[in-house]
Amino acid sequence: MTNEVKKSDKKQIGVSVVVPVYNEEGNVEKLHREIKEVCEKAKYDYEIIFINDGSSDKTDEICRTLSPLKYIQFRKNFGQTAAMDAGIKNSTKEFIVTLDGDGQNDPADIPKMLDYLFSNRLDVVSGWRKNRKDTFMKRFISRGANALRHLLVHDGIHDSGCSLKIYYRQCFQGINLYGEQHRFIPAILKMKGYKVGEIVVNHRERTSGRTKYNWHRTIKGFVDMISVWFWNKYAARPLHVMGGIGIMFLGLGGICGVWSIALWVMGRKMSNNFFPPLMTVFFVVIGLLLFVFGLMSEILIKTYYGVHVDSPYSIKEICVQNADENAIL
Repeated sequence: MTNEVKKSDKKQIGVSVVVPVYNEEGNVEKLHREIKEVCEKAKYDYEIIFINDGSSDKTDEICRTLSPLKYIQFRKNFGQTAAMDAGIKNSTKEFIVTLDGDGQNDPADIPKMLDYLFSNRLDVVSGWRKNRKDTFMKRFISRGANALRHLLVHDGIHDSGCSLKIYYRQCFQGINLYGEQHRFIPAILKMKGYKVGEIVVNHRERTSGRTKYNWHRTIKGFVDMISVWFWNKYAARPLHVMGGIGIMFLGLGGICGVWSIALWVMGRKMSNNFFPPLMTVFFVVIGLLLFVFGLMSEILIKTYYGVHVDSPYSIKEICVQNADENAIL
């Protein structure tokens, strides 16, 4: 990566700014203007990508008046992770910047984050909202989730929920995002050997619209955290965990079997000592099922790596809006 950093530092830097938006009619115009001003001041070769995640307000109408803009419209609401995945896959520049559409992430932090990426020879830089401008409950839930994430994922990031991040585009080769996994992109990339860093960024109060976070997303995020943990530990070897637990149950079944035989040899009536044989059958059956499940998981993992995975979202339209002309792809 060292040669790429030196080369990128000498030429005009190409930046794709990816922004999922959902019912943000009061924020998209100002946010677009801020991104444009930052990129032009820094003299980036840039593109701005807004992904409308099935908004029901005037977000679509306003986005179609903005320029320059690559505008992606979903057929319905598929979620922030799906919108981010679509934006990333339709980006073209060397660096990908992601941020929220609510205006709380500050585009003015982008040059600072790129400098930090270059100077530390990183592949990913994640923003850290050290002084958050959110409600107490939102900050409380976020801190609890971060504490749990540190125990399971170990990605070295204080604030994985911050959408303001910068990536080399090569980081996303062969990666598909699902569920609420946009929070765990640094963790996923770190598992693949990419260098991840973090820098404190500005966090602003929401001035328009309503937060999209609720307990549903909290639960989904927790489930995806478990998925990322399992994928990190056992994605390439599910038989190790399933087969290991299965062998443990088979061992317990063997112990109960010896116990049952000992009772029979001692002349005990099995009608009065039915518990040991019952547990023998239970542990043996569970052990065999887990072992078979581990073998099936091995086959499924090989199939996963060998075939194309269908996209979990549907794009209705992609518009490239320039000052002189609009094009529909």
